[in-house]
Amino acid sequence: MIELVFILITLLSIALLYLASGNDKGVLYFFSFWLAVVGIISATGVFQNEKALPPRLLFVIIPSALYVIYFYKKLHLQKSDLFYLLAIHTLRLPVEIVLYRLFLKGKIPVIMTYKGWNFDIVIGTTAILLLVYAVYTKKELKTTFLRAWNIIGIIFLNIIVTIGMLSAPSPIQQLAFDQPNIAVLQFPFTFLPAVVVPIVLLSHLLSLKYFKNKDKAS
Repeated sequence: MIELVFILITLLSIALLYLASGNDKGVLYFFSFWLAVVGIISATGVFQNEKALPPRLLFVIIPSALYVIYFYKKLHLQKSDLFYLLAIHTLRLPVEIVLYRLFLKGKIPVIMTYKGWNFDIVIGTTAILLLVYAVYTKKELKTTFLRAWNIIGIIFLNIIVTIGMLSAPSPIQQLAFDQPNIAVLQFPFTFLPAVVVPIVLLSHLLSLKYFKNKDKAS
């Protein structure tokens, strides 16, 4: 059940980015291909070789970083697209629930959950509140506030990504030896570093890019 929930979260993140991109077919085609490649490789257990050097998960993380840079440069958003970028962050709340369930199953350490050093639940919850506020009041949120909110979101994301990498079983593991982050090496949770986290980061960066361009135009 938890696996199906996470697959749904992954697909929703792709769908929302597609909508935010103005229905850019390139986004849809790329993520369909990337999802299939990572899914097939992950399902074969390739990433579960804990002694491989360099850690095999890097072959997911590096391409993910590259496509974030590519889409950041390629996509040019309109004001209406900010709604979908904000909606992407609401998915961080169900992700936190999934992570906590994985902790209870012994597949990730407590430091990766909201009971540890993971503050993403704050961003996920506030994203929902901001979305509801925008829908019901029809008022435009202050650019200064949204810029600060996105920067804080990036900081929180970087914290959990670092913890996740350093607690995953590999030659470079530094944290959580008693209950390491083995979930991220398994299907479908490899989609977390391969798809969900990069899309969340990209949505922050695209929002900041929009605000930057808006400041230049004014």
